[in-house]
Amino acid sequence: RRVVLLAARSAVALYRLLDALPALSGDDRITRLFALVPGSEFDADALSVIDAVGGRTIPWDEACRRTYDLVLAASPKGELGLLRGNHVLLPHGAGFNKSIPAEGSADSASGLDPEFLMPAGNAPPTALHALAHPDQITRLAAASPRAADRAKVVGDPTLERVLASLSLRDHYRTALGTGARKLIALTSTWGPESLLRRRPGLPAELAAHLPHDEYQLALIVHPNEHSLLGGYELAERLSPALDAGMVLARPHEEWASVLIAADALVTDHGSTALYFCAAHDRPVVHVHRDGTELIAGSPMEELLLRVPELGPAETVRERLEAYRPGTGSGAARAAFAGRGEALGLLRTELYALLGLTPPAHCVQPRLLPLPAPASRTPAAFDVRAEVSADSVRIDRRPAGTGLPGHHLAVEHGAAGERFARSAGLLYRRPDPPSYAPQDMAWSAAGWARHALSEYPGCRSAAAVVAPDLCVLAVRGDERVHAVRVEPRHADGRIIRVDPAAALSAVHAWRSTRPGEPLAPAVLTCVVGDRAHRVSLSPATDEEAGQAI
Repeated sequence: RRVVLLAARSAVALYRLLDALPALSGDDRITRLFALVPGSEFDADALSVIDAVGGRTIPWDEACRRTYDLVLAASPKGELGLLRGNHVLLPHGAGFNKSIPAEGSADSASGLDPEFLMPAGNAPPTALHALAHPDQITRLAAASPRAADRAKVVGDPTLERVLASLSLRDHYRTALGTGARKLIALTSTWGPESLLRRRPGLPAELAAHLPHDEYQLALIVHPNEHSLLGGYELAERLSPALDAGMVLARPHEEWASVLIAADALVTDHGSTALYFCAAHDRPVVHVHRDGTELIAGSPMEELLLRVPELGPAETVRERLEAYRPGTGSGAARAAFAGRGEALGLLRTELYALLGLTPPAHCVQPRLLPLPAPASRTPAAFDVRAEVSADSVRIDRRPAGTGLPGHHLAVEHGAAGERFARSAGLLYRRPDPPSYAPQDMAWSAAGWARHALSEYPGCRSAAAVVAPDLCVLAVRGDERVHAVRVEPRHADGRIIRVDPAAALSAVHAWRSTRPGEPLAPAVLTCVVGDRAHRVSLSPATDEEAGQAI
């Protein structure tokens, strides 16, 4: 029987330990306990995470009185020397890229500081420094030769989870509600040089600049910032971007799912970017300038020196296009070795220290979970429209984030009444199923006519009946019309545009033809680089009578 203690000083250290734990899974000879190492201002979330995974926590005083067969930690800081047993130290990030001012030895990379690596007093030295790349052993030897004598390259267990989950990319994008849009992830580390400290308005600026139907934003914030601020305070600070539909990734596991789903990355000098680069070669730009924390010669410095720098938010698309393929993967190779082997190598080392023969079964990285979608979805849009003879280019931005467009399009029942009263186009999506003893619902035509009478400023009202069918009523026209939106077929995929965007195209097209019959007609709705065929015809009784 063996007892293994997972000693975590912060939430981010705990997450690293949880990623490594499958190396000991399936063995009933091992008991796993958790303890919170005191002394960190970023420990607020750690206990709740242990509770969430169902771990057994022991108080620090009790932990110091007992002896363990292994003590696993992902940070050398704190009073780890008080814990008795073979110590194994895992890194808590991708490489060693930052120094922390006023903490430990000057100019030492966090995680390689000799002041923390060699225990004081009679405490035994760390039995194993489990590192991710041979260059890290070289750097460790320069900082602490005695510590390097006990170092081995085992790879990165967190990266193993990312690589094992790559085939779930489509599922992650579906869960996020990304669809055919491009997902741009922003990553912010912690501290005064982080993206959110230096450019706190960047997420909202990007949300205002990028068309809603072409781009989605997601933000990954370092767990230390989550712990320092709390989820509520963080969400309040980011409210403009969240209101525009940005996803705020949860700090445990979900951040990595979002990285897999992303098409491009905006990063500061935090090492999360290296996981993105190791997973796939997609565009990266940075916002780090004139800092003192980045370690010269580190993988992150190599990356930031070679990828484009983002200036104003409105240049983001051209800066992403300036990325040179292969740049990110080169930096990732400098941070990670033993790809695909990390859990097996770590398992071998841990069982040798435990004095046990590993179980016969193989260990596999645990797949990353589905991320949660955006907590808020914009329901009112300033719509810019370029109308030609039979084509309309549509660019929708969340209302209030920029200059007004051709018209205001508002989803009734999802946006506030102030927006509904100001809408030129008002539309409604179907209600969820009702379980009332006597159900009551609007017909598509009934609601559209009701909306025109209820909202005098509204020029067009429509019920979205299905992804390819809307029923439209136009002020001054007694008839109701069926609007059919055809999907595109490209590269084996079926791509559908939001029918509300097609309704905006019809609304804008109609405004250039006062007095002319609306239907029958065919026009093209262009969103980004995709064109969708939209046909209009008088609505049949069946179409007009659809329940919504």
